[in-house]
Amino acid sequence: MRPLLLLLLVGLSTAPVASYEGKPDMPLTHSFTIDSLGACQGISWQHGKAYLYGDREVGMIREFEWKGDSLLYTGHECRLTLNDTDVINHPTGLAIHGKLPVFMGNSVILNKATNQWKAIIYCIDWAGLQRTGTLDGGNLLNVIEDDACIQGTRPEYVEYDHKWYVATADYGNRANEVRLYDPAVLQHAKKTSEKGVVYKKFSCGPWVQNMQWIPEKNLLLLIQNQVEGRKWQFTYVDLKKSLESGKAEVVKVVNNIDRGDELEGFSFLSSLSKGVAVTSSRKGNVNFIDINW
Repeated sequence: MRPLLLLLLVGLSTAPVASYEGKPDMPLTHSFTIDSLGACQGISWQHGKAYLYGDREVGMIREFEWKGDSLLYTGHECRLTLNDTDVINHPTGLAIHGKLPVFMGNSVILNKATNQWKAIIYCIDWAGLQRTGTLDGGNLLNVIEDDACIQGTRPEYVEYDHKWYVATADYGNRANEVRLYDPAVLQHAKKTSEKGVVYKKFSCGPWVQNMQWIPEKNLLLLIQNQVEGRKWQFTYVDLKKSLESGKAEVVKVVNNIDRGDELEGFSFLSSLSKGVAVTSSRKGNVNFIDINW
């Protein structure tokens, strides 16, 4: 019986759900306030720098360095304007990976009374934007209407079947999806409903504000609210299984962080053990979190 028992235990230890059962834990360790962001909409960690973006008087991005339990502003800011006109006024998601095209999302309100929005994805010259500080000078490469979406867009690069795609998700309370777009087709498209843009998709829960790809774990982290505009939720999803089944295959949900404000974004820093969550609040909008796998 002992060899059989050992075989059963080995089999259980390799099962994806068992590997992550009860983990990760995500204790919030430190909160502080960073001003001049407007309502912070997200954070992206790139080459040892944190880029926080928000909707101040214009859409903007600020660069920060990680020092101890804080993020220090480097003095470098980009304004998402073209000819002094606010273009990406409500930035939602920043997709950057290697030399692939860079995309940023935007949600434009069409009718406040009916809560009707239009989702747009911008292909931008990231190096040019960093150099000049605006979208002028050819840094805005293409404007794509995300009409394949249900409500909202929040681009993030993910890897599936040895190829990189731009994933995006909806912010709403019904029929939400995570969709994968082919970046080579997307960068030249006018609408995401065009042939060849959408590669695969799966249904997911409501109120997805942003996403974070975790290649070391083959997991997609959905950064969510528990109700519209309030309370934090982190949902870890097995991307491969979700794309194969057509629905989110959830590995772990973390919704026990006692915060009632609007979680907007999250990024790991230099490792998977430390991350930063950002909110749209005026105070306590930047929050360090330990991740215990």
